[in-house]
Amino acid sequence: MNILLLGIGNVLWADEGFGVRVIERLQKGYRFPDQVKVMDGGTQGVYLVEHVQAADVLIVFDAIDYDLPPGTLKRIENNDVPNFLGAKKMSLHQTGFQEVLAMAQMLGSYPQHLLLIGVQPEELDDYGGSLRPIVKAQIQPAIDMAIDYLQAFGIKAEAINRDGDLADPVLNIQRYEQERPTADAACRIGDDRVLQAEGVELRPLQSSDQRSVQVEVDYRGKY
Repeated sequence: MNILLLGIGNVLWADEGFGVRVIERLQKGYRFPDQVKVMDGGTQGVYLVEHVQAADVLIVFDAIDYDLPPGTLKRIENNDVPNFLGAKKMSLHQTGFQEVLAMAQMLGSYPQHLLLIGVQPEELDDYGGSLRPIVKAQIQPAIDMAIDYLQAFGIKAEAINRDGDLADPVLNIQRYEQERPTADAACRIGDDRVLQAEGVELRPLQSSDQRSVQVEVDYRGKY
């Protein structure tokens, strides 16, 4: 059987990076049989469809809004997975991965076994931020959950200590956290600074809808 361990998410937005960070630890700390692929899917969306099609067993790690206390780890299986990804989308990558599953099913190659291991995020609106401690603490439990699940398929993981990073070494979680600029040097949310920037002007719409605003951005002379 072909088995895919897939982390999805965006490390640039705090707890959104949970799935990718799980993969990072798996890549550094475990060795699997040849039929197991450990993959950082990031925010690639539909570009992941060929990998999903090739998998008989698919385990996905992600940050999911379960309406539970932050840091809560929860597993969802098989037909419930796409429903959960679509119920409360926190970001575009979840919409993209829901489409990946739908495309794989439409094309006739869909995993026989599908497991979603998700954590309830604490903070998302923090550009350049890392995982919050309560979410970071669930990386190893999520891995343990996946390893236990794989035992039913006769797959065993060997613990190792491997050097190396994600595709770009700057994304290594320790380096990422240590080299983060201060809030004064780099905007972490964006809205206030964008709206206050030179060339950005807010004007009321000529409309009875007083809740609407019109934004015109003159960036280097180009609207």
